[in-house]
Amino acid sequence: MHTTFPQQPFLYLAPIRGITDALFREILVNHFNGFDAAIAPFINPQEQSPSDDKLIRDILPEHNPNLPVIPQLLHNKPEPFLILAQRLTDLGFTHINWNLGCPAPMIAKKKRGSGLLPHPEKILHLLDNVLPKLTIELSIKTRLGFHSHEEIITLLPQLNQYPLKEIILHTRLGKQLYKGKTDPDGFAMCQKLSKHPLVYNGDLNDPDTYNSLATRFHTTDRWMIGRGALANPMLAEQIKGIEGVSNLTKLERLQDFHKELFARYQKRLSGPSHILGRLKLLWSYLILSFPGHEKQLKKIQKSHTIEQYSQVIEQLFKQAKNCSR
Repeated sequence: MHTTFPQQPFLYLAPIRGITDALFREILVNHFNGFDAAIAPFINPQEQSPSDDKLIRDILPEHNPNLPVIPQLLHNKPEPFLILAQRLTDLGFTHINWNLGCPAPMIAKKKRGSGLLPHPEKILHLLDNVLPKLTIELSIKTRLGFHSHEEIITLLPQLNQYPLKEIILHTRLGKQLYKGKTDPDGFAMCQKLSKHPLVYNGDLNDPDTYNSLATRFHTTDRWMIGRGALANPMLAEQIKGIEGVSNLTKLERLQDFHKELFARYQKRLSGPSHILGRLKLLWSYLILSFPGHEKQLKKIQKSHTIEQYSQVIEQLFKQAKNCSR
């Protein structure tokens, strides 16, 4: 039997707080291809006025010139959700995303993110009160449950009555955080339960994994990549079959990407600790693009000044280039 695949998958850049902000997204797209859109890290519910641009600075159109961005809301009460949604609509957005997937304990214990999944009545209450008043498309990003699959098994059929754009499904439980194996079988189960388009998310770390999953889920044409893109910023273009380049050229592209990111961080962020904190978090993933040089991560993490950091990174790229010749 012949399997028909979409000509090109639609690829989202996942929201990863502390890394994939507007500046990172801009520079990533400056150097690498393949992503079609990004879900922004969630807007943190606060008591400030929704007209205060400080709350939504990251998703303002002027800060996102090159990659379509979808704002993400974390609210669990209809009234503030609607107020912010209207503000985003006024800014010209046509699609917002509701975060029912964040597993962070501080979020989940407040019954936000994946912490709402054991409480389907609260999810339905918000949708009942929000969707009739929205003039903007709404999607949901969620997980296979917080404690167990029974939660998503209960929720998905009830969501079928609502006009959602799509459901992005991270194939872990909330209690797993980002540990342990993902569960493609859980995604297959959800396909049978949901009438909405599903987007696959979770450990899409290399083209082989994508190809295997795309073969299995051949009707799925929308995918989300997060940590895999931080480890290998070329992953989206590799998945789309954009012509490969030599290892040396890859390293040069990575070096150019890091050079611009480093320079822009120094202009944007305040003080060495803030700059290095951001970069060290990125390198905890990016070091995987330097096989055989993983020990350099310790030197990066131990850097306390911009000068120390610069020397370690210069040495890392030099060693990696010499090994690839």
